[in-house]
Amino acid sequence: QVQLEESGGGLVQPGGSLKLSCAAPGDIFSRSIMGWYRQTPGNQRELVAEAGAGGTLRYTGAVKGRFTISRDNTKNTVHLQMNNLKPEDTAVYYCKAQQPLTWGGDYWGKGTQVTVSS
Repeated sequence: QVQLEESGGGLVQPGGSLKLSCAAPGDIFSRSIMGWYRQTPGNQRELVAEAGAGGTLRYTGAVKGRFTISRDNTKNTVHLQMNNLKPEDTAVYYCKAQQPLTWGGDYWGKGTQVTVSS
């Protein structure tokens, strides 16, 4: 099984910034929608942002205008730039490679903790 790996999580003050990164094997990256999800105890894992291979971007309303997802196709890496962080952004953040159904299953990272607190 392919294992994605997130990096960039940590502790930050409210209003601060963090940048998350996630790399995938090139063949998987090129054909996948790359997404960032987050999860807190007792809640469902929810979409934060997605970036399609063709340039389509979408964000959950809670982060629109503060977070930016981007793809670096040379490095097969997806980033999530998180600005003006709020305490309610605290969660475990997961990277996902969503392949077309014809290619098989999706791939996930193990998650990285983001904590926003003073």
